[in-house]
Amino acid sequence: MNRTLDRTDDDTLIRDLFQRFMRAWTDNDAAAFGALFTEDSDYVSYDGTRAIGRAEHQHNHDLLFRGVLAGSALVGDLESIRYITPDVAVLYGTASVLMPWRSRLPKRRLSRQTVVVVRTSDGWRIAAIHNGRVRPVTVPAPDSFPSRMSQLMTRVARRLGLGRRPAAV
Repeated sequence: MNRTLDRTDDDTLIRDLFQRFMRAWTDNDAAAFGALFTEDSDYVSYDGTRAIGRAEHQHNHDLLFRGVLAGSALVGDLESIRYITPDVAVLYGTASVLMPWRSRLPKRRLSRQTVVVVRTSDGWRIAAIHNGRVRPVTVPAPDSFPSRMSQLMTRVARRLGLGRRPAAV
């Protein structure tokens, strides 16, 4: 089978990995959660903190599952899989923690995950994950009030000799 052309099996295995990720969380099973990661994996939480290595992810989630996130469920969807090489893929997913006292998710709790998965001798594993809240903002037009205020503040700062110096041309 040509792995670069037929990704059906890999897609299935990677989708299963994402489902096991959510299931391990929902089962509050730190050991199963940790087993989904490579030994040297990185995990960046929605607040920007970074944990390194399977053991640290397992330990952190054990504390969370026995503490503030006890009884929580992780619900979400895998949005896409993009293969970088035959053995490396980038996933995008959305998920949110559903606390046991809630029956539906608050919109402000939705997060997007960027996940790098690698093929190992034990199957596909998570090598890196970055979790960020979904909080879209509108990009102001160049002639909008916020843009005009920023441009004015930049001119004032330059005139007063404050802030970053423009790059030499």
